[in-house]
Amino acid sequence: MKKILMLHGINHNMFGKRDPVQYGTITLAEIDEKMRALGRELGVEVVAFQTNHEGAMCERVHQAFAENVDAVVINAGAWTHYSYGLRDALAILTVPVVEIHMSNIHAREAFRHHSVFGEIVRGQICGFGVDSYLLGLRAAVSAAGGA
Repeated sequence: MKKILMLHGINHNMFGKRDPVQYGTITLAEIDEKMRALGRELGVEVVAFQTNHEGAMCERVHQAFAENVDAVVINAGAWTHYSYGLRDALAILTVPVVEIHMSNIHAREAFRHHSVFGEIVRGQICGFGVDSYLLGLRAAVSAAGGA
């Protein structure tokens, strides 16, 4: 069974409480359950990880490389716009990486319009709320060659 790693970035543990206009009221636990349920439908295992510590996120990416995961879906939050360290860690991966965002980063503050991951990810999905996660999982599974 293929394994897809879902990486949640900084402040995502606050989904459901933080800025409901941008992120709705869904919690991280609910997002993870939706991802696991869709993963079961698609015949893949979804493993989720969240941290507010950039170094811990880089270490989890390194672990993913060692584990030979089949694809990565990442919502790095604010790290998307400035974390060259996380970008370099993701660049080590030889599997498809799909960047996702719940909000439309191009319709928000100017600093959010640029992703430092853009050059290394397979693709980006943003602006569809929780559906961005589900679309990202479908894209990652497809890019990894299906279930």
